[in-house]
Amino acid sequence: MLKKISVENIKELRNKTGAGMTDCKKALEASDGQIDIAIETLRKKGLAFANKKSSRLATEGLIESYIHAGSRIGVMVELNCETDFVARQTQFQQLARDIAMQIAACQSVQYVSKDDIPNEIIAYEQNIELQKEDLSNKPLDIKNKIAEGRVQKRCKELSLMNQAFIKKTEITVEELVKQHIALLGENIKIRRFERFILGEGLESKSNNFTEEVSSMIRNK
Repeated sequence: MLKKISVENIKELRNKTGAGMTDCKKALEASDGQIDIAIETLRKKGLAFANKKSSRLATEGLIESYIHAGSRIGVMVELNCETDFVARQTQFQQLARDIAMQIAACQSVQYVSKDDIPNEIIAYEQNIELQKEDLSNKPLDIKNKIAEGRVQKRCKELSLMNQAFIKKTEITVEELVKQHIALLGENIKIRRFERFILGEGLESKSNNFTEEVSSMIRNK
């Protein structure tokens, strides 16, 4: 029978490792509540002490580019660390390349994290969900709860940090970054990215031009 994991156990492990609450809970469950084994589990995953470094200023780093096969999709991403020394490390440079490839593969991703999603986008998604037919006959409190759950799911789809890492799908991009924070001993931040898709936007521009010409002809 598995030992029940208490909030106090989770807090104790968090204080000892600096890992996130969810990561601590999972480690304790996997170790049947044994703190020492849970600490070792977090260390092996590179999650121990990573959160404590995440508040430190990261102003060095590099800008990585990735062009997908066929040259139809390109990505540029800025990955920051604390020192130029770490920026020159092979592990850091590989991380930057992996993240650029991830962005190219996940075309629904528009923001680095959920915290970066503007409030107006969240409100827009909430409004769409509340107006869906399958919620029309439900009580208001139930409707709001379901809509909120769907919006949170949508926000995760838009967030790079919440995506499953394409090379190792059992971890997220956020966990991948934390592993490298622990490995390299410095704070690491994905600051921004840009994705380029060949021909994107040209159709709408062409349509606008056609409408403009048609308008000019009508007004003659």
